[in-house]
Amino acid sequence: MAGKKLKNSLARRRWRNFRKNRRGYYSLILFGILFVLSLVAEVISNDKPFLVRYQGSYYFPLLKKYPETVFGGDFETETDYRDSYILEKLTSNSNTVYFPPNPHSYNSINLELNQPVPSPPSDKNLLGTDDRGRDVLARLIYGFRLSVLFGFALTLFGTVLGIIAGAVQGYFGGRIDLVFQRFIEIWGAMPELYLLIIFASIFKPSVLLLLILLSMFGWMGLSDYVRAEFLKGRNMEYVKAAKALGVGNLTIMYRHLLPNGMTPVITFLPFRMSGAILALTSLDFLGLGVPPSTPSLGELLAQGKANIDAWWLSLSTFVVLVGTLILLIFIGEALREAFDPRRQ
Repeated sequence: MAGKKLKNSLARRRWRNFRKNRRGYYSLILFGILFVLSLVAEVISNDKPFLVRYQGSYYFPLLKKYPETVFGGDFETETDYRDSYILEKLTSNSNTVYFPPNPHSYNSINLELNQPVPSPPSDKNLLGTDDRGRDVLARLIYGFRLSVLFGFALTLFGTVLGIIAGAVQGYFGGRIDLVFQRFIEIWGAMPELYLLIIFASIFKPSVLLLLILLSMFGWMGLSDYVRAEFLKGRNMEYVKAAKALGVGNLTIMYRHLLPNGMTPVITFLPFRMSGAILALTSLDFLGLGVPPSTPSLGELLAQGKANIDAWWLSLSTFVVLVGTLILLIFIGEALREAFDPRRQ
């Protein structure tokens, strides 16, 4: 009971220290708001209306596909709600249609442009279009969501692998630690970029493939810190007492050593996530990332490089990418100060 109260008081002190860092605290709030909004990107930016009232009945195109014949069209195919003929039927005779704030999806092409693509910002495309006529704002929203989710997933897998590897090395030591260290030296010397190029030429590019390949290398940096914490903690008196009482190794590692070794893990999470986002963007920029139709910040940067005059492509993507990384860095700095034992 006393130990639980001590943990709760320590957590409260860390949270107070984190809130004292206004830059990191407000960065966390802003990043959380942007991430939550990106999770409902289909409601914010989509070429399908979220509600249609037609002849007294209500339809929800975001949740269900409707053929044109439902709205007085001629074909049994899915309704194109941007078609002027369908829009006229949906807006006449007291019928109403409600589009998202940005009526474009990440893969919808604006066929009504009166100038060559990529076209500059206008009232129909607030941040312009890319070289295929797709809305840049929509691709930024969906690309931001993909980058953050990929960063979360890669950080999670890399952290779990790093904790397991570092815990085994630090707790058992001896030959196990020696073998692991030699393996890490060999594995870390492998050319990661060349391996990505080889696998990209063999397998079909996908987010899952990138996640697996980058996770194979992303655990090594964290394992060193966890190893050091376990090496330091395994000789503590409470660990020796637990061994004398017959407590198993896994229980000691999980209940006693891991909580004390989580400080470097938690403080490095935002920095690892920013590195994951930057890695995905760099690979997409080089053409080694996600498939071409997938919305990606790196793909937009590559388009900006190929179309120097289209300043809106590079500038908007640069603002989103750098802004995201800055927010994560501020959060990481605040976490590092909050978990600093000199401030407890």
